[in-house]
Order: sequence, then C-alpha cells, then structure tokens
Amino acid sequence: MIGIYLSGALAIVVALFFIRNKTIEYSLTGLFLILQSVFTIHAFLNIGVTELVYFTYDSLGLLLLVTLSIIAIPAAMHSRIYIENHHENAQTRAIYLSALVMLITAISAGYLSNHIAVTWIFTEITTLSASALIYHHRNKLALEGTWKYVFICAISITFIFIGILFLSLALQHAGSYDLSYSNLLAKSNELNPVWLRMAFLFIFTGFTAKLGLVPMFTAGIDAKDTAPAPAGALLASVLMNLGFVGIFRFYIVIANTPLLHWAQLVVGSAAFLSLFVATVYMMKVKNIKRMFAYSGIEHMGIVMLGVAAGGIGYYAAVLHVVLHAFVKASLFFQFNQLYRVFQSKSIYHVGNYFKYNATGAMVLLLGFISSTAMPPSGLFVSEFLIFKSLFDAGQIILLIAVLLLLTMIIWSFGKNIFKVLFIPAVGFDDSNVEKISPWESFSQFLLLAFAVYLGLNPPAIFVQLLKESVSLLPVY
Repeated sequence: MIGIYLSGALAIVVALFFIRNKTIEYSLTGLFLILQSVFTIHAFLNIGVTELVYFTYDSLGLLLLVTLSIIAIPAAMHSRIYIENHHENAQTRAIYLSALVMLITAISAGYLSNHIAVTWIFTEITTLSASALIYHHRNKLALEGTWKYVFICAISITFIFIGILFLSLALQHAGSYDLSYSNLLAKSNELNPVWLRMAFLFIFTGFTAKLGLVPMFTAGIDAKDTAPAPAGALLASVLMNLGFVGIFRFYIVIANTPLLHWAQLVVGSAAFLSLFVATVYMMKVKNIKRMFAYSGIEHMGIVMLGVAAGGIGYYAAVLHVVLHAFVKASLFFQFNQLYRVFQSKSIYHVGNYFKYNATGAMVLLLGFISSTAMPPSGLFVSEFLIFKSLFDAGQIILLIAVLLLLTMIIWSFGKNIFKVLFIPAVGFDDSNVEKISPWESFSQFLLLAFAVYLGLNPPAIFVQLLKESVSLLPVY
C-alpha cells in the first residue's frame, strides 16, 4: 500500500504543478486527502507489518501519522481560503499546492521509515518542499527566510549524514552493515562506543533543526513566520514531530547501551537551553507568528526533558508531541483570520479581537490556555507527567528552574494574547474590517477538543499505542 501511496502522491504533485486549472487543482488536493486517509486506515489495520522493506507500521509512526492526517484536512481547507483571499495567480497556486502535498507525503513516509538512512532522505525532501512554501510571497523577507532555512537545514542534513557514517563504523565493530533501527537495537551492546558517541552527537544535532531545539532552532522560527499561516501550521506541528521521530528512534538504540546516562545529559542540556532561549525571546517578541513559533521551542524542550528523565517521561513525551501538534496547528490556522482583520503581525497593531471576530477570539483564548498547559488542557496531563519524571529522577533543582522559566513564559504569552483579545489597537481604522464566518474557526475548535479529549480521557487504543511506542526503552 505504501508504494501505491507514494506513487499516487507523486503523480498528484506533478499534476498539481503542471495543470494550472483552479478547479482541477482543488479536486486533486481533495483526492490526495482521500489517499492520505485511506493510507492511514490501512496503516492502522496493519500495525506491525513491514512494506517495501524500509517502512513499518509501528505504534509511534501510526500515532503521528494519524495526527498528521487529521491536521492535513484543515490545512488544505485553510490553504484554499488563503489562496482565494490573496487572489493567487496560477503559477503561485500550483507551486503552493504541489509543495503542500509533497511536504505531507514526505513527513508521512519519514514517520514510518524503519531505516535511519531512509528517514534522512525523507527529511531532506521536507526541506525542499517546505522551502517552496516559505518563499510563497516572493518578497525580500520570504527570500531571507527561505535561504536561511535552506542553509541551516543543509548543514543539519550534512550533520545527520556524517552521523550515519559514524554509526556505520560503530556497526562494523558488530560485524553488520544493516542500519535499520531493529538491527541497530539488536546489535546495540556490540556497537563501538567511541563511534556511537560521535554518531549520536551529529544525528541529534542535525535533527534539532526540524524539532526546533537548541542548537539549530533558528531556521524554523523564520520559516514559520514567513510561510503562509496554513503551511506554517504544518511546520510548527507535524514537521517538528518528524524531528522528534528522527531523534527518538535512535535514542531508543543508545538507551539500550552503556551510553544511556551520557545521552541523557546531552539531551537534557539541549532541552533546558531550549527552554531558556524560548523564555528570553517570549519576553520580548512582538510578532504574533514568531511568538507561536518560540512557544513551540518551549514545548519541544519540555518533551526532550521527559525523554532525558526517563520512566513515565517517555510516555509523557510522546503524548505531548501529539497534543502539541493539535494545539499549535489550531493557533496558526486562527492567525490566518487575525491577519485578515488587522493586516498586521505586530502586537502593537492588533487588539480587541473579540469585537471583530468573537468566534476566532475564543479559539485564541482556548489555544492560549491549552498551549500554556492550564487545566483542562490535555497538555496539563503530559507536562505534569514530565515534571513527575524529573522529580522521580531526583532532578529537583532542574525541576524548580524549569517551573520558573515556564512561569515567565506564561506571563509573557498571556500579556500578549490578552492585548490581542481585549485592548483596542491604537489608531486602528475598523470601518472596513472583513466579516469572517464563524465556520472558519470550526476546525480549530475540533483540534483543541482532540487535545483535551486525548489528554483527559484517552481511549484504550491510544494509551496502548503510547505504551508500545516506548516499550523498547529500558525501565530504571
């Protein structure tokens, strides 16, 4: 089935790029969403099955694939609204839609890859497709953001490639050349520790560009700011999850070696630094999209703290990336409406949003509550479990420091959001404000509801998949 999915998606991408008819393009995009849904159902019904040698429908990949497929539907819907409101010409529309489909396809394949080199290949494809979306506006800021994204991602991909070379040297020590995750895990105790350390450092550093973690987080910030908001929603949610997959699958291997505590120190240090960086920027940022982007760095820092702490932190980390994807995507989708009202991304030029779009303002308010992990947000559950894992690991000082940083983030985030919602914008002329249909916010309410439901009342199958996703990690 994955062969049909990849070839079908590629055919749709080519058709979208060359056929410059609006009706046909929208129909092809809808056809791709059907293909994506059928493929996701197939993966769910065939969990544990390997296809085309390099793709396995495992629990982690399935969880994130379902998350992607759900978010992809409103992403396509809001992309159409965006295109229509901006009166895009045939060329820019074709490039946007083909790049969007290619991005979703590459992320899907990357989730399910059972071989680190294949994961690396599809990660590179996401860079190329995301770059076309980032450059969509064809202006100076878009060009700057695109080149920065391409440059940093090129470095990160090179780092991953070097890491794979070091990993192959470590595997040669075990008398094997198979870089599949299952073989790496089976040979974990025979891997050369020197080469394995080098491999982890390079692979971890490389994937931080997609995950949005220190040291290579900067590319993602500009990308999410300059890309159209529906595309930014994918970059800020499901693409970051691909970075998590790249690190987490290799972390499972190294966690089953004597290098576990060293790897925990590396991951934990990067996670805490990411939280610190997010705090600094959240306190001074005045660009709404960048504020959402820095919030993503905060959440990925929390996720990796859970991974570093171990125990229940593993379970909570996977839960957190799923819930965060729903919440952050909803905020970016809502920004599309916010911009149509105020024609600005600056906190200084927006305000009293409840007056102009009450339904959309409710999305922002609920999104803020969810993103800051306040009850009844599902993220409250995952963050609480991560804090518990830090406490159980005896990292009390680290936990206190994290709570202080999160307090400052909540204050900064809340100050800006309440300014947007309640305080009138100075000098804003509201005589020609566009009337936005409340139905445009329906998808965001649905995504936020998913985040609450899965956090507070998760179905048994969801909990089972979460447990299976972390079952190969050592219990200590």
